[in-house]
Amino acid sequence: MSTTTILLIVFGLIVLWIIVSYNRLISLTNQAKEAWADIDVQLKRRYDLIPNLVESVKGYAAHEKTTFQNVTEARTRAMTASGAADKAAAENALAGTLKSLFAVAENYPELKASENFLQLQRELSDTEDKIQAARRFYNTTVMSLNTALQSFPGNIIANAFKFGLMDLFELSAADTAAAEPVKVEF
Repeated sequence: MSTTTILLIVFGLIVLWIIVSYNRLISLTNQAKEAWADIDVQLKRRYDLIPNLVESVKGYAAHEKTTFQNVTEARTRAMTASGAADKAAAENALAGTLKSLFAVAENYPELKASENFLQLQRELSDTEDKIQAARRFYNTTVMSLNTALQSFPGNIIANAFKFGLMDLFELSAADTAAAEPVKVEF
């Protein structure tokens, strides 16, 4: 074999390696974006349930205006948050206000027996489970992407094509309200 042939083979292998590495990073990035979209879908479902839940509790506990206002404000902040870190902080705050709402509801036995309220509880509990699963999937996907971006030789391609690390969707360790799932059982 001639030197030219060897150089062409080596060059071809390098180009092939770049293409495969680039496509892998694109695939991981798209998986992470899809996982983030799954979180958004579940959070939207939760946001849609919250006004019904608040109205349901309001009918029994009209004097708890501050609690209702806090839940509404936390929901609005969560809906307008962007990025994993901001969204996680807003979701932590929302989880805390939902716990307050359920604490208020515990004081009203007739509310706890309401079929409408019980259905909303079941739906919110189901949604919380789906949010938790979507967060785990997103964090696993982002961890795979970030590992590929930081590992050699993938980091060479990542730097050359300006791939960036993505943030994990983490619960704040300082936020004790968010350290536990929202309790919706009575």
